Amino acid sequence: MGILLLLLGLVLFIGLVVIHEFGHFVMARRNGVEVEEFGIGFPPAIWRKRIKSDKGDYDFTINALPLGGFVKLKGEHDIDETPGTFGAASLSTKVKVMVAGVVMNLVAAFFLLTLVALIGMPKLLTQEVIGEDQFTVASDTRVTQRDIIARGLEPDSPATKAGLQERDRLISIGPVDGEKQPIEQSSNLPELTRQFAGQEVEIQYTRGGELRTSEPTQLRSQEEVQASRDAGEPKGYLGLVPVQFEVRQSTWSAPIVATGVAAQITKLTFQVLGTSVASLFRGDTAKASEQVSGPVGIFFVLKEGSTLGIKFILMIIAIISLSLAIMNVLPIPALDGGRLFLTLFFRAIRKPLQPNVEDNINLAGFAFLMLLFVLITIVDVRRFF
Repeated sequence: MGILLLLLGLVLFIGLVVIHEFGHFVMARRNGVEVEEFGIGFPPAIWRKRIKSDKGDYDFTINALPLGGFVKLKGEHDIDETPGTFGAASLSTKVKVMVAGVVMNLVAAFFLLTLVALIGMPKLLTQEVIGEDQFTVASDTRVTQRDIIARGLEPDSPATKAGLQERDRLISIGPVDGEKQPIEQSSNLPELTRQFAGQEVEIQYTRGGELRTSEPTQLRSQEEVQASRDAGEPKGYLGLVPVQFEVRQSTWSAPIVATGVAAQITKLTFQVLGTSVASLFRGDTAKASEQVSGPVGIFFVLKEGSTLGIKFILMIIAIISLSLAIMNVLPIPALDGGRLFLTLFFRAIRKPLQPNVEDNINLAGFAFLMLLFVLITIVDVRRFF
């Protein structure tokens, strides 16, 4: 099941790129701009088909580098004047064509977040992450799932000796021959392990949906825990980090929840981008690239998410779609926002945007994005391998 969810996540991720480019494609053809090629992935092409249409023929291609997609318009330079070219289109048409991809990603994000709110939205935004709880309408919200997941297991700890593994779902803990206490919140576990400090305990948990009981394990004593803190290397009684995974479901308020969560994600995205840019200007490229993830990071997030179910996968895809919209609206050359900024800027100063100037600016932007992509990939590889 996990593999199927991972594959679904990857297909949906590629679908976000296709939806984005489809927005450009539809808007261009509706406004009389001819499309020469609609490509999934980046060249070289591995499959090509000529599509016949009343609005103009175009090539549909599947390309070797699955890192994005593109729509090649006829006469993309801003000063082209041949009828049917992008350059000959009115300013309003150019604006609509360039923002259409962003709009499609926003629509996709809103649709997915609304759907997830209806079937159950994972709580991913917390006080620690954004300074406030994830948005919801309290009168129309019910918790449908709450799992306490084992993470950050310390080597040679009571947790590992008990046979626990990463992503096990913790149910209860207690003395071997005594009554087990339920672990209902992540905040409960430290208190429970402190209560049973130095004692031999068993932990009930689930792995792959199967209820299990751990091997008896002796928790660290209060003296051991205090000594580790005094030495500057704090350890817990059990030796793991309990992470709470909560799913909350809405009904009539689902679109409102989707809007509120989208606003929070947008705010967080700009905060991360601001931190990354500041680090980049300080020359700390490693710090800048750590704030974001590329294809490698996205793959591992989806791989991890496949163990948490389809709701988590859909939530992550919605966040990625929103992030794509935000990135493409920024005035970065080679991206939609950068091309729109160039067009509007040269209109404002009443000068034609010469092809060589346009090409050089977009080439510089593309080179910068490729450099950033390489740095992010290196950081992701070091992070996940």
